[in-house]
Amino acid sequence: MGGNISYKDSGVDIDKGNRFVDVIKPLVKTTFRKEVMGGLGGFGGLFHLDKVRYRDPILVASTDGVGTKLNVARMMNRYNTIGIDLVAMSVNDVIVQGAEPLFFLDYIAAGSIDIETGRQLVEGVVKGCKDAGCALLGGETAEMPGFYGVGDYELVGFCVGIVEADRLIDGSRVGIGDKIIGLASSGIHSNGLSLARKVFFDRCRLQANDPVEGLLLPVGEELLTPTRIYVKSILNLIKNFSLKGLVHITGGGFYDNIPRILPERCSALIHRGSWPELPVFQAIRKQGRIEDAEMFRVFNMGIGMMIIVDGEAAPEILERMGALGEKAYLIGSIEKRQQDAPPVVLA
Repeated sequence: MGGNISYKDSGVDIDKGNRFVDVIKPLVKTTFRKEVMGGLGGFGGLFHLDKVRYRDPILVASTDGVGTKLNVARMMNRYNTIGIDLVAMSVNDVIVQGAEPLFFLDYIAAGSIDIETGRQLVEGVVKGCKDAGCALLGGETAEMPGFYGVGDYELVGFCVGIVEADRLIDGSRVGIGDKIIGLASSGIHSNGLSLARKVFFDRCRLQANDPVEGLLLPVGEELLTPTRIYVKSILNLIKNFSLKGLVHITGGGFYDNIPRILPERCSALIHRGSWPELPVFQAIRKQGRIEDAEMFRVFNMGIGMMIIVDGEAAPEILERMGALGEKAYLIGSIEKRQQDAPPVVLA
């Protein structure tokens, strides 16, 4: 019958898991805000909400992953930026409601956790949390041999933010004549990677370190460029301007995300050529022979965030965004929606 079997024999090393926690504790603590209570390792993270600061607070929560961008990280054997993407996907969704991200939690699962790889993953999460100004309050690391293959990782993030009820941004005040300002993306961000990988690695048969015509970086490096985090810029803007709508351009591109904040009577007219289309999208379109409508339904096309404001406020907002280091463009307007017309029109 054989000897005694331990948990470690089944592929789960509890001692290694404890060593991993010890490695990441100093990193995680660098993200703590004054509201964080206790340290890392409790059954739940503790966050003492400042009740004096808020009159009528609304909590805003979001969860997301990074999809098959993890495959590119594995191809490059580099995991120190993918955590930035993880944070960005959730905090950017929270900020579009006008909410300040308060804290973040992560979930890392693998067949077997490699301590160095895990450290790199958390290093990216820490960087993302610092960029967003939120605390990494806790998380979970799960070893699941037999479920995940060797070298496979899953990464999921959870964020909670807060906004005053009378400052909530939900698109309800968007009206005809409003202007649309686009903030530049840093690249492909974390959506459309399955199509990009199919084009570059399947159709073109490229390796991760191969060059691509028109790109300054090897294809793997280009696809791993971290998602831009817009939180601090938007929070700065909210202090002085009334924003009617914010749109995080993620999965679904322009066509599926913009309608989420449009009243039924309105449509968004987007002017093609009003911002520079990033080379990575030009390469994907050319190498994959992908139709224009498909590109704008899958990718951010160089615009990661949209701001909808009164027309008279647009010039000053463009100037403010530039001063904050954002590349901002006036890319469209809100028009009266004609009967049977689509909610988003690219012209």
